[in-house]
Amino acid sequence: MKKYLSPLLAVCLMLTALCAPASALDYDFTGPDSGLFGTPTTDSTVYVAARSDTNIDRSKNAALIPPRFGSPTSYTLNAGEYLTPNLVNQPAQLTGAAGYTTTGVTIMPPTTVATPSNPFTLADTSASTSKYTRYTSVTTDLYYSGGHLGTLSVPTISLTVKVYQGTDNATLAKGAGHFTDTSVWDGNIAIAAHNRGVNNHFGKIHTLNMGDKITYTTKLGTRSYTVYSVAKISVDDLSVLNDSAENIITLVTCVADQPQYRWCVKAMEKA
Repeated sequence: MKKYLSPLLAVCLMLTALCAPASALDYDFTGPDSGLFGTPTTDSTVYVAARSDTNIDRSKNAALIPPRFGSPTSYTLNAGEYLTPNLVNQPAQLTGAAGYTTTGVTIMPPTTVATPSNPFTLADTSASTSKYTRYTSVTTDLYYSGGHLGTLSVPTISLTVKVYQGTDNATLAKGAGHFTDTSVWDGNIAIAAHNRGVNNHFGKIHTLNMGDKITYTTKLGTRSYTVYSVAKISVDDLSVLNDSAENIITLVTCVADQPQYRWCVKAMEKA
């Protein structure tokens, strides 16, 4: 009997353990309190990124040609020569006849549109006109046998072109054109030409530097002029055609892909 007592006691103990209260094994299926899964990742802070001045000129007007490798300024920040030196405000000055002094500047006036039939039409938007001080009219005896009025030469850009009367497309297909309302010799001689295509005679005038030489020959003689201004002007800036008390020559051409502007080069007779 005793040999069965020990197994029976063991069975009783096991049953007693299985009959213990189940509260220790209860499960809670309710959600955890807020924040038990870590700190929130949402950030409502407004961050303002620092950036450079958006008004900085990053066009070719301000582009620099780097100094020669090994030169004293080769490692100097912002060193070098301007790619298009006359398109930025610079202190280069030229004193011409009668003590005339000027500085080459870039002019960016309001936008307008040129007359399609004549790319060099300059519309007068001013209420007043200038009074002529020097002026030479075009007469029949001033024409050469080839129909032109003169020959323009700009050695710096290897340009030699004949100048005809008028600025319409038919005239500019032959060479450069003389603005009919301007002087042909004394005062302000204004001349236009294309800057692209086969007859792109004025395609490089905006690269001229202060002091570059321009020569103009007519039946009245030959004059040499010195460049004192290279500027981008509005298509309706009629002031570039105004007569002058000094003998000057004005070259005008279109700006590529910018029909509202014109390149304008002014040069004064060398003293």
